[in-house]
Amino acid sequence: MDDAIDRSTPAVAVLGCGGWGKNIVRTLRAIQPIPVIADPCDSGRATASELAPDAVVTGDPAVIFDDPAIDAVMIATPAETHFELARRAIEAGKDVFVEKPLTIDLDEARTLVDLAKRHGRVLMVGHLLEYHPAILKLHDLIKRGELGEVRYVISNRLNLGKVRTHENALWSFAPHDIAVILRLVGQDPTEIVATGGSYVSPGIADVTVTQLLFPKGVRSHVFVSWLHPFKEQRLVVVGSKKMASFDDVNKELVLYDQRVDLEEGQPVPVKGEGVAVEFDTETSPLEAEVRHFIERVIDRQPPRTHGASGVKVLEILHAAQESIGQGGGAISLVEERPIVEAKPEATHARV
Repeated sequence: MDDAIDRSTPAVAVLGCGGWGKNIVRTLRAIQPIPVIADPCDSGRATASELAPDAVVTGDPAVIFDDPAIDAVMIATPAETHFELARRAIEAGKDVFVEKPLTIDLDEARTLVDLAKRHGRVLMVGHLLEYHPAILKLHDLIKRGELGEVRYVISNRLNLGKVRTHENALWSFAPHDIAVILRLVGQDPTEIVATGGSYVSPGIADVTVTQLLFPKGVRSHVFVSWLHPFKEQRLVVVGSKKMASFDDVNKELVLYDQRVDLEEGQPVPVKGEGVAVEFDTETSPLEAEVRHFIERVIDRQPPRTHGASGVKVLEILHAAQESIGQGGGAISLVEERPIVEAKPEATHARV
């Protein structure tokens, strides 16, 4: 362990330095030193040594779990490993960040939330878009009533590739959009309808459309595909007063003074000019997310994307997958039991 590490900040280790893990390592290392990085693959360890030459690099995660000097761990490993690694970390007294999805199995996700609560640990899920400055700005506009009542939300995440063969487009792309929609609408959906098409690999949906029905008639749909002729990442929120569009490809958030009024019982479209809304373009969503985790480890407050929110996204994903399997049948969401995110206990005295 490097004795030069500043002990006034929490010691945060990383599990996984592959496809997305290397981005977490790079971002965290720019903020503070990393004591240990663990990755079972030679390529991952080589990348870790290059990105964080002052870190201990190992193939054994127990090096992290068994070190009492490590306060927290960020997990960016394959989804099927999330539960076991997060469980071991929590039981070892570490605060835990887990890349999306929290787990694949819904019961395992609920177990992690309960485990973190019992051990007084921070449990945070990597729903990156919820840390995007434009999404935070849009959420603020909605809270201030600029758009009026939210009526429906459309999210398109489309591109040609990267085509997966181990998970479908719903599980690869939609978690981000679902998490953001839940945040913006401020309610949980009561019904899910989803359809999908498999064209490259049998049984792996390349294109899915998921519809969410919320209380009071609010609706949303999420369209994801890796078989699309151009890249589009656009979120549209339609309110009773105004409409908003966030184009993540071109980094543009536009507020439209557009609506439909009733005049003598007849609907009349009111069209206004779109006005660009400024937001922080200096801070990347990943940097904001990593800093948020570090802050929650320090102040012991529940993170924005806490474990319970990760469970809710998983519930919707499983319902959507069930609907796809039924050819688009409606799936009613009935909460089995409440999940309350408790305030974590104090961590090590030095934090």
